[in-house]
Amino acid sequence: MKAFVTGGTGFVGAHLVSALLARGNQVTCLVRSPAKAATLGWTGVRMVRGDLNDPDALRNGCAGMDVIFHLAGRISARGLLEFMTVNRDGTANVLEAAAADPSSLGRFLYVSSLAAGGPTVPGRPIDETRPPAPVTDYGRSKLAGEVLVRAAPFPWTIVRAPVVYGEWDREILKLFKVARTGLAPVFGDGSQELSVVYAGDLAQALITAATSPAAAGKVYYAAHPATTTSRGLALAVGRAVGGGAGGGRTPRIVPLPAPLVRGLLWTIGSVAHLAGRATLLSADKANEFLAPAWTCRADALTRDTSWQAHTDLEVGVQRTAAWYRAQGWL
Repeated sequence: MKAFVTGGTGFVGAHLVSALLARGNQVTCLVRSPAKAATLGWTGVRMVRGDLNDPDALRNGCAGMDVIFHLAGRISARGLLEFMTVNRDGTANVLEAAAADPSSLGRFLYVSSLAAGGPTVPGRPIDETRPPAPVTDYGRSKLAGEVLVRAAPFPWTIVRAPVVYGEWDREILKLFKVARTGLAPVFGDGSQELSVVYAGDLAQALITAATSPAAAGKVYYAAHPATTTSRGLALAVGRAVGGGAGGGRTPRIVPLPAPLVRGLLWTIGSVAHLAGRATLLSADKANEFLAPAWTCRADALTRDTSWQAHTDLEVGVQRTAAWYRAQGWL
């Protein structure tokens, strides 16, 4: 299989490229920084230098491909316009490039987010039949990208991911570093329910969805069947950085009341905006951080493709912590 990957040097993209190479696939990646790509240790990957606003690079990458995996996007921005410029308009650019040579294209796989589906009710994980109801600018921009993909003149599949963790992730690394101090701050009282998926499992889900005939024209969630809570995630990370399950250090949970969270996020976001910087921590994200649940079911993906998430949270965070230490990140 010949595959073109956007966002290959990102967190999930790094796992996807590794999985594709392990299958013996021919991989082409759109890269803004060849130097960053070199740090991932790829061998045999064809690199096309450019970004989502470079039509020549996109046409070069898409030409003759069997599958296009579109992962590139923004997870932090200074507002809705910045999110839309990349997550909606950038997706439109990739779709246009793919449409220029659709003869061999078997599938266009778009990686979306549970943020596009919106928050949920405790004890009631959603599936793809619930109408999307995003509550953040990021979620709205990912849903806008989905709308464009669904109108494409070639086969497509959309996979929405919940909380993703694993090697190469610098965002959840912050939680590992804080847990190492013996403290684990959580938004609210820590009861927020979460679906999670290990990045290695998600990479396999993307490949399976992109190559399964039954998955064409479908939207899926990809998550481990066991849900956790923000408190449970923090405790698992604490055990991982403390030495392992059963023998690690249990961090002290520090609840952050909703009014305090909203005030902190507004302040951090305002300071970042004045400085001209994008940040994940903003007033807009309060709707996400304080929602009672973000849970989903992968039943449809399993039914249509036989994919399952095999890595449970305890094993996944232990593996992630070990990798962080080996790389000198932790």
